[in-house]
Parts: sequence; structure tokens; C-alpha cells
Amino acid sequence: MAQVDNSVPFLVFGGPRIEEPEIAEVEACLRSGWLGTGPRVAQFERDFAAWRRVQPSRVAAVNSCTAALHVSMVAAGLEPGSEVITTPLTFCATVNAILHAGLSPVLADVDPFTQNLDPAAIEAAITPRTRAILPVHFAGHPCDMGRIMAIAERHGLVVIEDCAHAIESEYRGQAVGTFGDFGCFSFYVTKNVVTGEGGMILGRDEEHIARARILALHGMSKDAWHRFGDKGYRHYQVVECGFKYNMMDLQAAIGIHQLGRVEQNWARRRELWLRYDQAFANLPVGLPAAAEEGTRHGHHLYTIMVDEARCGISRDDFLEAMNTARIGTGVHYLSVPEHPYYQQRFGWRPEQWPHAMRLGRQTVSLPLSPAMTDADAQRVVEAVTAIVRHT
Repeated sequence: MAQVDNSVPFLVFGGPRIEEPEIAEVEACLRSGWLGTGPRVAQFERDFAAWRRVQPSRVAAVNSCTAALHVSMVAAGLEPGSEVITTPLTFCATVNAILHAGLSPVLADVDPFTQNLDPAAIEAAITPRTRAILPVHFAGHPCDMGRIMAIAERHGLVVIEDCAHAIESEYRGQAVGTFGDFGCFSFYVTKNVVTGEGGMILGRDEEHIARARILALHGMSKDAWHRFGDKGYRHYQVVECGFKYNMMDLQAAIGIHQLGRVEQNWARRRELWLRYDQAFANLPVGLPAAAEEGTRHGHHLYTIMVDEARCGISRDDFLEAMNTARIGTGVHYLSVPEHPYYQQRFGWRPEQWPHAMRLGRQTVSLPLSPAMTDADAQRVVEAVTAIVRHT
């Protein structure tokens, strides 16, 4: 086994690009004495709504995309035990949110090319208990929302979009997250807009968003900003059994300026993406699918498929070799049925969803961040090329 050269700086996977405006805003927030949910969260919500061309009353900031998914399902009024169809090729949070909402997850296999939910598989998974579809726009590649919405309308189903990877993605000129009843976004540290931890709900129905906002803060009728502001104390009432899911001003202070550079950062990731495409075109690895005509890819994850039969190296050995080269990588994702908890609870086996199983066992996510330099990208290209060709 090759020795790790610790003198070479480690290229962190998904390192965020943080600039002086974020740092200054965080400092101003700290000096203001208002760290919790307050004016900066309200501004971040307004800015996000304006960027997505919706009314501010249709968005609600929360502390994670997981919280956004959970609250959306509760706010939708889905009866306990209802079935929600989703993808097996996703982070566990997608399925866990369904469970936390008292609902039953049903997996439908993915399209092997786009790695998104296959609409034909959704149709086949519908039963009399199905009440919702939860598509995940994997890696920033928009799902086939035309077919998915047609299925939902035909069967009277709620649609909750998981847009954790896809804040900039569009399908036929329309922003993802605006098709379904709810769109749920992530601002985790590796995401395209960063607040450290954070999420946003975008809803079609203002009443549903109003309920989601209350649910996200203990079910209280007023948040702390409106209770302790300079207009005097305001009593609150608990109107539902809610959760502790509110975003802090300290997080929004970062997000305000991150959102302001969303297009600039997307353009840089796209530049790196195209560089990878060109560099790896003749290597025996699977490359991510290009966006279909009329859609916009979010360029969140650059995933290659490492098939041992083609590459002469297993996926896990490839990961180890990249680590030896001091380059961080990710696995997005082992399919959900690979994990012991879901096997034990539901009796799921990966073989039931063969496309997701194969992709999950071969996938490697390479560094892709607007913080990366051209030299960083060249290091990645050289390491991947050397590992695959050497083997």
C-alpha cells in the first residue's frame, strides 16, 4: 500500500467558499446581541423568496433540510401510516423524515442514467395507501417533474421535492422546488449555498407554510424576535405540538451573502464539472449524466462510477487510493436498503432495487466546490487518471 505523504495539503471534499462579507456579517450579528431567530433570518427568507420569484409568505427558514422535509409532511396533513414513495438512492434523512412524520416509506428504483426516481417505477409502486411522492433531485440533476406531476395529479398525491442538491436546478425553465406542494432545500456546509446547518421550505399554499412555520418552533404562535423585540413583550400561545427546528440569525448571516453569490458559484462549479468531463472522457469510469435539453443542472455532486471489472480496482480501494493522494472523496450514496436499520425494520434487501444497488456500490463523489483552485482541480484529475490507468 502506498504511503500517505502528510506534507501534501489535504484537499477537503466539499469545502465551502467563505468570503469577507459573510465574516463581517457574522461579526455584526455577534455584536448585535441577537443570535437566535430574528431580523437576519427574516431577510434571508425575503431574499430567497425574491430569488425564486415567490411571495415571502411562501417560504420558511428552518435548521436543516431534514427538518424541512419532516415539517412539510406534517403540514400537508398526511394521515399516519400513509405511504410516501421515494428513491433508494438518497441520504438516510429522506427516509428518516418520512418515518418521523409517522408515515411509511416505499422505495421505487432509479433510472440508471439520471440516477433519479424512475417515473415508471413510481407508478408501479402506488397502492391504495399512497398519499405522497418525495422525489430527490440527485446531485443537482432535475427529476422528470413533468411525468412525476402528471402521476401525482392522476392519483391525487402530494408532492414534496427534496432539493438538497438542487438550489439552482431547473426543469423546462421552471425552478425545482416550485412544482410540488413543498420544496425543501439544504444549506449544510457542503451544499451550494451554505449556512453551516440550515434549510428552507418553499410552499405552494401560504396556509401550509404558515403552519410549517409554527410547527418549526414548538407550535408557538410567535417567535422570540416578536416576543422580546423593542415593541414590548408579546404573549404567545402554543397551538400545536411542534418541534425545535428554527434557523438562527448567526446562520442566516452567512446565508445572506452566500445566496448573493449563488450564480457566480454555480458558474465556477460548472467550469470544474466540464473540466472533469473532458479529462475523464477516455477513462474506463462512468461519468455523470448531462442535463437534458431545456433543464438546468445544479452541478452539486460530480459522481463517477468505479466498476472493478472495467477499472481493475474496486470502488473502496479507489477511495483509499484517493485518500493516500490526500484528496477527499464522498460516497453518494450506498442505497438505503444496504443499511442494517432498514433491513431489520422493513426486511428490505438491496437486490429489490437493482439499479440503486449497483450505483450505490460503484459511486464516488469527487471534490467540486467554488473554493477550489485550478491547481486543486488538476490534482484531482491527475490522481484519478493515475489510479485508474495504473491499475
